[in-house]
Amino acid sequence: MKKYFPPSELIINEDGSVFHLHVKPEYLADKVILVGDPGRVELVASHFDTKECEVESREFRTITGTYQGKRITVTSTGIGCDNVDIVMNELDALANINFQTREENDTFRQLEIVRIGTCGGLQPYTPVGTYICSAISVGFDGLLNFYEGRNAVCDLPMERALLNHLGWAGNLCAPAPYVIHANEELVDRIAGTDMVRGVTVACGGFFGPQGRQLRIPLADPHQNEKIESFEYQGQRITNFEMESSALAGLARLQGHKATTVCMVIANRVAKEANTGYKNKIDDLIKVVLDRI
Repeated sequence: MKKYFPPSELIINEDGSVFHLHVKPEYLADKVILVGDPGRVELVASHFDTKECEVESREFRTITGTYQGKRITVTSTGIGCDNVDIVMNELDALANINFQTREENDTFRQLEIVRIGTCGGLQPYTPVGTYICSAISVGFDGLLNFYEGRNAVCDLPMERALLNHLGWAGNLCAPAPYVIHANEELVDRIAGTDMVRGVTVACGGFFGPQGRQLRIPLADPHQNEKIESFEYQGQRITNFEMESSALAGLARLQGHKATTVCMVIANRVAKEANTGYKNKIDDLIKVVLDRI
């Protein structure tokens, strides 16, 4: 017997669209680009040859169209893993739940999802302007811990090594990080030969969780030094951002392909930043559109 998804669990608007995104099932393409900034949706869609739908609700803006024969949906998530939880669950519902019967579709529909964003570099070899494709994401956000099956899709030995290195093992006040590998085929295709294949930490905030101190002292002033010095099987943590772990983790649990590509706009080691990056991000958008 098929599982039934009641109105309290899957909220469908009166017009037949999903609750937060306000997108209808027929407007979702198999290839999806996620961006944080709603304003960046139009930048991505400016490269489309055709547009078939445009919807906006809160921080969630969506445009579906075609690019060189490929049908693509671009959606903004806003900032943070909590928003990615909303977007990923609603995208999966649009793809794999019948909105008329509220039952799972007979045939599974797999999505290809690439997040395009910005990040802070954590190594000398990730200076401002570097493109990093997140082959592995480390979630400091805790989101995946609420879902059954997280241990089956996570890299538990790497999690343990990181916990011990940070001194968080047994510390009830520290987050319980999870380590998730992005889809290997999609990483190979998107990263190509010209991107750093990185280990990305997704944080639950921009300031304290990323080691930035303003007026509130940090619980561990040496956290970033520990993160930068961590090494596991020859790999080091390359960058900070705020969404990659939830995207990779939920995609693995749902059966979709996903990865994150970011441009480094600040290097925490060199203490440099580029606030005029917006023109350069369009170059990364074009690369992803060509490769997705």
